[in-house]
Amino acid sequence: MSSDGRYSWRFVGVGEPLERIEEAARPPSQGEVVVEVAGCGVCHTDLGFLDGSVATKQPLPIVLGHEISGRVVQAGSGSEDWLDKAVLIPAVIPCDACDLCRAGKGNACINQKMPGNDLDGGWATHITVPTNGLSVIENLPDRYELADLSVIADAVTTPLQAVRRAGVTDGDFVVIVGVGGVGSYAVQIAAASGGTVVAVDIDDERLDQLKDYGAAATVNSRGMSPRDVRDAVREHAKAFGKPATGWKIFECSGTAPGQETAYGMLGPQATLAVVGFTMDKISIRLSNLMAFDATAFGTWGCPPQLYPEAIELVTSGKVDLAPFIRKVPMTDIAQALDDAHNRVDPRRTILIP
Repeated sequence: MSSDGRYSWRFVGVGEPLERIEEAARPPSQGEVVVEVAGCGVCHTDLGFLDGSVATKQPLPIVLGHEISGRVVQAGSGSEDWLDKAVLIPAVIPCDACDLCRAGKGNACINQKMPGNDLDGGWATHITVPTNGLSVIENLPDRYELADLSVIADAVTTPLQAVRRAGVTDGDFVVIVGVGGVGSYAVQIAAASGGTVVAVDIDDERLDQLKDYGAAATVNSRGMSPRDVRDAVREHAKAFGKPATGWKIFECSGTAPGQETAYGMLGPQATLAVVGFTMDKISIRLSNLMAFDATAFGTWGCPPQLYPEAIELVTSGKVDLAPFIRKVPMTDIAQALDDAHNRVDPRRTILIP
């Protein structure tokens, strides 16, 4: 495909600068489309690829980026109905043919394709993807641009799946550990689902902000033991008239201390969802699950069936993106990635071609 102003930023090796290539997106085959990228988020996983702590499934070089919104500008055979539609590309693209996909668990598809991992991603002007799981974006509020909604593809849908699997409903007591790029939306989604939410983090600025976005109370866990954090959260539960049983706990920090803290919250009939990712190992007493008749589950991505709900939560105003994102020209990608690595700005970075 000729460049026509198209370009992509390729990851060529750990410690190496990204390489700008004056081309992007191969021609679409049957069942595929080319999406002109409006925006692509920078995720914690992308930073893991860049520093070598996580390996991409496709050998390098590869274009990273899996939080992508844009508009379909070219279609392969059988996909012409997608032309000119504003879309959200799933962070995990299912095959739609395996047993897991047929059971509605496409996020765990054994043949799944993740942009920026299994195939070239969205740090580019254009991307070629299968139509599997694409979601149409309609009724975009005036306060948002199409690029803003890119972060829904992971930062919103991932906690949405966790909240739905945990069955959060009216009256539940919910604890969110880690309120960064994913946890901030977990707080909002859990609150919109009827939960009374306590946010736990080591950053006062993040915690204070979330008091206006669903957090009924907050705990700064810096320097505290998991037991101390549990006791502080328990005091909030008492203040809200909630029992010390049946808590819904979400680990979103993707850190070893966060995981230890979240696991330490377990009590009778509690549910723990592991949402964040880290390569670090922790030491836990697994028998606590048995002793408390508790449940723990991991959550990878989100099945495309939930994407329309995630979009509706944002377009309806139940989940607010604006305070938690910032947009940066993709030409400034090197500085943007350095800022993200050094946590210069807590907001989710969206790269704009």
